[in-house]
Amino acid sequence: MSQLPTCLLIVTAEVDEEVEATWNTWYDTVHLPDALACPGVLSGRRYTTDGIVSRTNRGIADRTRQRLYTTVYELAGPEAVETPEFTAMRGWAQFAPHIRSETRVITAR
Repeated sequence: MSQLPTCLLIVTAEVDEEVEATWNTWYDTVHLPDALACPGVLSGRRYTTDGIVSRTNRGIADRTRQRLYTTVYELAGPEAVETPEFTAMRGWAQFAPHIRSETRVITAR
């Protein structure tokens, strides 16, 4: 079995439909390359879920149709998200008002 990463950054985003195409172009050509150029960011890959998403909030289940974007980054360690380079590129730029997102750093040693 190959060795699993010890630190992941997982970012999910729901994007308003009216800016989605422009946002995807920006993400693929600007944001993702900038993130991958940061010290301590080892790799990154985007995924899209388009369909029924199940959520549970305080015991109440909800199923809705939506498009959810997820990017999984492999990091050298959690400190990678604290570098000046990462701090400078972090965020959604002009798309911020159109995005609902969640970010998690997961470490396992």
